[in-house]
Amino acid sequence: MKQLAALVLAAGKGTRMKSKLPKVLHKVGGKAMVERVLDTVQDLGVERNVVIIGFGGEAVQTYLGERAEFVVQAEQNGTGHAVKMVQPVLGQYEGTVLLLCGDTPLVTKASLEALLAEHESTGAAATILTAHMPDPTGYGRIIRNAEGQVERIVEQKDGKPEELVVQEVNTGMYAFDSKKLWPCLDQLSADNAQGELYITDVVGILVNGGERVSAYMTKDFEESLGVNSRVQLAEAESILRRRKNKELMDAGVTIIDPNNTYVAPEVTVGPDTILHPGTVLEGTTVIGSNCEIGPHTRLTNVIVGDDNVIHFTYGHDCEIKNGVDIGPYVHLRPNTVVGDQVHIGNFVEVKNSNIGTGTKFPHLSYIGDSDVGPGVNIGCGTITVNYDGKVKHRTTISEGAFVGCNSNLVAPVTIGKYSYVGAGSTITKDVPDRALAVGRAKQMVKENWVTDETFKKK
Repeated sequence: MKQLAALVLAAGKGTRMKSKLPKVLHKVGGKAMVERVLDTVQDLGVERNVVIIGFGGEAVQTYLGERAEFVVQAEQNGTGHAVKMVQPVLGQYEGTVLLLCGDTPLVTKASLEALLAEHESTGAAATILTAHMPDPTGYGRIIRNAEGQVERIVEQKDGKPEELVVQEVNTGMYAFDSKKLWPCLDQLSADNAQGELYITDVVGILVNGGERVSAYMTKDFEESLGVNSRVQLAEAESILRRRKNKELMDAGVTIIDPNNTYVAPEVTVGPDTILHPGTVLEGTTVIGSNCEIGPHTRLTNVIVGDDNVIHFTYGHDCEIKNGVDIGPYVHLRPNTVVGDQVHIGNFVEVKNSNIGTGTKFPHLSYIGDSDVGPGVNIGCGTITVNYDGKVKHRTTISEGAFVGCNSNLVAPVTIGKYSYVGAGSTITKDVPDRALAVGRAKQMVKENWVTDETFKKK
C-alpha cells in the first residue's frame, strides 16, 4: 500500500448539539467521536494524522494531545476551504490522503480498508466511500453516467428533483491521490446554495480533467451516519452498543436483555459469562469466564477474573480475582485488589486496599488504605480510620484476624495474625498475634435511675 495520511475534519461548532463543548468531543461508547475516528485510522497504519480544528479548537487539541497534528480553520467556509488550510502542512506529501469526518464514529476499519483497496486497484485520483441510504435526505447524492462511472456529487440543497431520488449517498469520506488533490482546491467555487467551498466539487473537477474517480459502497449504511444533534448522538450510541452486544453473544456471552446492557467497544468479556440488565461495562474493563455480572452493576477500567458474582456494584480502576462474591450496594474504589474467594456483602466501600484470599466483609464497612490478609473476618460497622486531616495512613489486618462489629481501627495500626478485636472497640495501638484487644469505655449502670418524674407521662 502507498504511503497514507489521514485528514480529519473537526472544525464545526455543531449548532444543533446546543452545547459549549465542540461537537466532536461529545462521547459515543465512552470516547469522544473524533477519538474513535483516530482509533480506527490508527489500525490502518496511517503515517500522519492531521486534525482540522476551529470552534473549541483548543479543547480538541488538549483532548487529543500528541495523537495528531493540528491545522486551524479560523473561518468555517466549507469542507473545501478546510482542506485548503492543510496545504502548508501536507502540500508536499506524496501518497494517499484519507479524508474523514470527526463526527462519524461508526465507520469501521474494514470499510476503510476496502475503500483504500478499491482506490489502489483502480488507480483512481479519488475514491469515495458511498452508502445506499433508505432515506437519503440531507446527504450528497452520487451521480453516475450511463456506464456507471462517478461523474459528480450533488448536495441536497443544490440537487434537481431527478437527482435527489438517488439513494446512493456520499458518506463524506474519501481517498485522494495527494498530487492530484491539491491543484483541484484552487479551482473550487462558492457558487452554490451555501456560498461555501465544497470538497465534493473536487470530484467533478477531476472527472472533467480526464481523471478516474472510483467509489466503494459500504455494506452497512449506518457506518456513514454523522452526528449533528443529541438525538443522533443517542442513535450512534445505540448502534455501537448493538454491535458490541452481538459480538459478545456470538463469542459465547449470555446477555439477558441486550437493549438494557451497555458494553463499550474496548471491553472484553469471556465465554459463559452472564450479563444481567442494567450492566454497564466501560473503558478497559476485562471480564473473565463464567461470571455473573449485574443486575445494575457498573464497572469502569476493572479487571475481573473467572467465576465471580457481582451485582448492584460500582467499581472503577480496580481488580477482582477469582471466585469472588460481591454485592449488593458495594463501591470498589481505585487501586483496590480483591483476592480469590473473597465475600463482600451489602453496603461496603473498599478503597486503595489489598484484600487477601477468603476474607469476608459481610456488610456495612469502610475499608480504606488497608492491607488485609487471607481468611480475615470483618464484622459489620467496621471502619478503618485512615485520615488524620492531613495524611492518609494505612491499616494492616493480618491473616486469620477477627474484627468484631462496630470497631474503629485508627491508622496507622496493625492487627496481628489470628488476633481478635472485641465488638465496639476503638483500636489505636498495634495488636500482637493471637491477642484479644478490647478498646471500650467502661460500662456504667445506674439502677433505678428512671422514675415517674424522669419522663413525665402524657
